[in-house]
Amino acid sequence: MFKKPTKKQLLIRRIIVSVIATLSVLIILTVTILFMLGYRLDSGNGRLEQGALMQFDSKPGGASVSVDNKNVGTTATKQTVVAGVHTVTMNKTGYQQWTRTLDLQAGTLTWLDYVRLVPTNRPVENVAAYPTLSGVTISPDSKWVLVQENASLPTFQLVDLRAQDVKSTTISLPADSYSDATTPDVTHTFSSMSWDSGSRYVIIKHLYKDQTEWLVLDTQNGGTATNITQVLGVALTDVRFASTNGKVLYGLTTDGTLRKIDISAETISRAFVSHVSEFSVYDNTVVSYIGTDAANANKKVAGVYRDGDESAHVLRTVTSTDTNPTTLKIVTGRYFNDDYVAIAEGNMVTVLKGHYPSSSSQDATSLSPLTTFELAGAVSSLSFSAGGDYVLAQSAGIFKSYEIEHDRVASGTLASTPGTSAPVLKWLDQSHIWNDGADELVMRDFNGDNVYSIMKVAAGFDASLSQNGRYFYGIGKADNGYQLQRVKMLLD
Repeated sequence: MFKKPTKKQLLIRRIIVSVIATLSVLIILTVTILFMLGYRLDSGNGRLEQGALMQFDSKPGGASVSVDNKNVGTTATKQTVVAGVHTVTMNKTGYQQWTRTLDLQAGTLTWLDYVRLVPTNRPVENVAAYPTLSGVTISPDSKWVLVQENASLPTFQLVDLRAQDVKSTTISLPADSYSDATTPDVTHTFSSMSWDSGSRYVIIKHLYKDQTEWLVLDTQNGGTATNITQVLGVALTDVRFASTNGKVLYGLTTDGTLRKIDISAETISRAFVSHVSEFSVYDNTVVSYIGTDAANANKKVAGVYRDGDESAHVLRTVTSTDTNPTTLKIVTGRYFNDDYVAIAEGNMVTVLKGHYPSSSSQDATSLSPLTTFELAGAVSSLSFSAGGDYVLAQSAGIFKSYEIEHDRVASGTLASTPGTSAPVLKWLDQSHIWNDGADELVMRDFNGDNVYSIMKVAAGFDASLSQNGRYFYGIGKADNGYQLQRVKMLLD
């Protein structure tokens, strides 16, 4: 016979149900949090361990991804793995396999979204021919190529890479834009030096009668040009863009002073750095330079200057004499919200992180050492990737890359023709580098992995992917001259 529960029994039941419900919620919440933090049950030892999350993507997409020979899906995808060493491979029909082995730490996120798959078969297609060739400069956005067939002539071919059918337009410097254009028996040499970051203007260097002129060529306005040297009446040894309008630049005068130039206003600024031997510009506003100490010619300095600062900031001073020279290099970059500076002194590279010193202060403690690594010989080339997340240092045929996000250093070597200098590594995109040693255009990941010989090329000329990554362009050598050629990187 049913007996109605007492109030005390009902209360106990409610308490038990509430406790069970609360515990269930806590367990579900705990499991969810642990799962989100990457904790997984290791089937090998039966323990709960925090894993590492990996995010995968590739160009082209749809590549199958395997971690330690276990398929985890197709790009784009992700996978959580236990901490430790893992080997990732990506495969897609028609393309060579991509692979990388990493030592992952618990609780970390690793992006393997930079993968660029390379076709297995890479036939070379010729798109333009040139009987002679003296220079090739590709714009930063990979839309244009400025080709110079004869350095003694002020004539260039502007090649449009935006469409599959490559077209060229002839651009000639106006005779009134450079000196002694019509003077008999004067030898002229023209060189395209660099594009502006907006991929419209090009700096042209003109040599004649032991003199040097600098011009800015507007490639999109019928080849109009402005002669910086004539406008300002100042002799310059180097010029770099400081804007995207082609009018504002940084110039290094023959006495080693660095100044800002405005050719539209026909003005030149005060000397904001002196005793400079070389310089480079990052993001149009940050100048990094190498020079000598004003008070001691045996002291070499590396520093930075930001547009608008009262003065430059010296970040490294070393002793360097004619009998005992010290190699010194400096480059700047930015990653997320931090400024980075890489300084190479001899064979040692130091990466600094933080923020540039304030305008009126010489206190450089706002930049602190992040890491230091060593190469076998003096650093000959130093650079940041376009995204600022990698540092690349090269010493002859040996290189090292530093991955800021994960504090990892990788190393590699370059093949070269016996008796020749090692090729210089250059950035292809934000995560890949290329070189043209031994008459081969070679592409590899930033850390030296996945090395591919793309095509035979003539060494010493620029190369680039097209803007959409479909083609890889380079300069090949033929019996009757040179040719602009390409390899398809994205199959139909």
